[in-house]
Amino acid sequence: MKGPLAIDFEKLWQEGMHDWQGQMPKRMVDDSLEEAFWAQSMKKKSYKQTDEHAAPIYEAMKRYISPDDTAIEIGPGWGNYTFPLAEDTAALTCVDASESVLTYLAQYFDESSNVQFVHAKWEEAELDPHDIVIGVNCFYRMYHMLEPLKKMNELAKKRAIIGMTTGPIQPHYQVLDKQFGYSIKYPRRDYIEILNMLYQLGIYADCQMLSLERTYSYDTKEQLLEAQSKKILDESFEWKHVEQALEPFIEKTKNGYYYRHQFYAAILSWEPVKRTDGNGHHEKEI
Repeated sequence: MKGPLAIDFEKLWQEGMHDWQGQMPKRMVDDSLEEAFWAQSMKKKSYKQTDEHAAPIYEAMKRYISPDDTAIEIGPGWGNYTFPLAEDTAALTCVDASESVLTYLAQYFDESSNVQFVHAKWEEAELDPHDIVIGVNCFYRMYHMLEPLKKMNELAKKRAIIGMTTGPIQPHYQVLDKQFGYSIKYPRRDYIEILNMLYQLGIYADCQMLSLERTYSYDTKEQLLEAQSKKILDESFEWKHVEQALEPFIEKTKNGYYYRHQFYAAILSWEPVKRTDGNGHHEKEI
């Protein structure tokens, strides 16, 4: 590869999509399995249920958004950012490959609302430019990642924004690795590949790191151990080791067990840039 950073970050991203046996997970390549996943997920949601950690992420992105802006949201999921975006923009277009996701969100907006829905993969959606193009934790099935990033740059008139939650992994897994020698399912992709792909595209994105916290709660010790051992790759392990690794991080009360995990979110954003082709000529502007 020629140009800045002679590393193929798109290839690293693609390698990270494979499982620990080197195979592509079926959900990554089978659209029907992905749709089934989202159909089940939507059934579990209560009225406008969103994740607590989404609020500070949105607040960090909100400074780029004005009330008269139009916005595209890529992969809205269950609406962590859809609901506030609908309130803070003049018009919002949600693009998702899952019909279940769009059906779930559509129930909260009537025909007179400023929200419209496009059922398509981001790579294939035909869209007009909007002021803001935003996507949070929505790129996990995008294999050829450079094209989606180019598309964000091309369709954003004022700002493109990417949000991605990141590490560190829950700390007891590091104990299980370093102290007990277990193989751990560490994350295989991260925001840094995206940041470097943008750099190689000639896009110098801002990067803001947000410190976040998530609390896991369990009624019983058995539930705690079961849930917090899923990232162990070894076919067999000792439960006492999991319990010992968890002990420093657990708060036990009369209501159950609580595990607080500190992690981060990366907010990447940039003003759209006029890119050049390999011969130094400007690519077509919007």
